[in-house]
Amino acid sequence: MFVTAAAVSQQIRQLEDWLGVELFIRQHRRVKLTAEGGILYQQTKRGFDHIQDGVRQVNQDPNPNQLSISTLPSFAQHWLVPRIGQFRQQHPELAMLIEPRNELINFQDSNVDICIRYGRGHYPNLESRLFMDEVLYPVCHPLYQQQHNIYQLDDLHRAELIEDTWPDINWDVWLKNIGQLPKPTIQYHGSQFVLEGALAVQGVALTKHSLAFRYIQEGKLVRIGDIALRPEYQYYLCAPAGYFRRPKIALFCEWIEEQAAQFQCEAQYNLTVIEAKY
Repeated sequence: MFVTAAAVSQQIRQLEDWLGVELFIRQHRRVKLTAEGGILYQQTKRGFDHIQDGVRQVNQDPNPNQLSISTLPSFAQHWLVPRIGQFRQQHPELAMLIEPRNELINFQDSNVDICIRYGRGHYPNLESRLFMDEVLYPVCHPLYQQQHNIYQLDDLHRAELIEDTWPDINWDVWLKNIGQLPKPTIQYHGSQFVLEGALAVQGVALTKHSLAFRYIQEGKLVRIGDIALRPEYQYYLCAPAGYFRRPKIALFCEWIEEQAAQFQCEAQYNLTVIEAKY
C-alpha cells in the first residue's frame, strides 16, 4: 500500500477522534483491540467479505463449458461458420452457441461471452481488441461480367450497382474516393444479402474482402479493377474487460487471431489499397 506505520497510526488516531472512542489498547511494542474496536473490526470485515464475494461473482464464469458468441450475420455466414469447426476440433469440451445479430448486446442481461463487431472499436464500458483489417472492392458474377462487358472500373457505368445500407460500405464512399459515376443502385440491409445479390447475377456489389474472397477463389465471383478501399471500420472482439481473463475466451481470442492472421496472409490483396476519406 506504500503507507508508513506512522501514517497508519495517525489515521487510526483521527478515526478514534471522529468516533469518540479508543479502538486499541496500546502496550509496549504491541496493541490489542478494545471492545469497541472488536465490534468495528467484525462489521468492517463482514463488509469487505461481501465486496470480495461480489468481485468473485462478477468474474466467475456461469457457463464454463459453453462459449456463446454474438457476431454479425454476414461475418458468421461467410467467415466464422466455415472455420469454427477447427476450433471445435481443438476444444471438444466446449459447446458452441453463435448468435447472429447486428446490435451490440447488454452483457449484464445476456449469457453472451464475447461479441465480434465491425466498427471503430469504441464501445461504452467494453474492452475492444482489433483482430482483423478489412478492405472493400467491387465484385460480380462471371456471367454478369461477360453479359455487360465489365472488366475495369471505368466500365461500372454500365452496371447495376448493389450496395449495403451500412454507411461505411456503400457506393457513396467508393465514389467519393475513386470518382466513378454510379447508376441507381439496388440496396440491401445486410452485407450477406449484398453478396447474395452478386451471386444471383443482379449486378456489381461493393463488398468486404473477408466475405467475398472464398467465392472469388471458387470462381463464383470476380473482382473488378485493381483498387480497394480501407474503411475506418474494422473487426473487433468486444467484452467487459474481466471476461477476457476467462480461460475459454482466452482460447477463442487466441484461435481467431491466428485464423485472421492466416487468412490475411493467404488472401493477399494484390491490389492498390487506398485509405478511405469521409
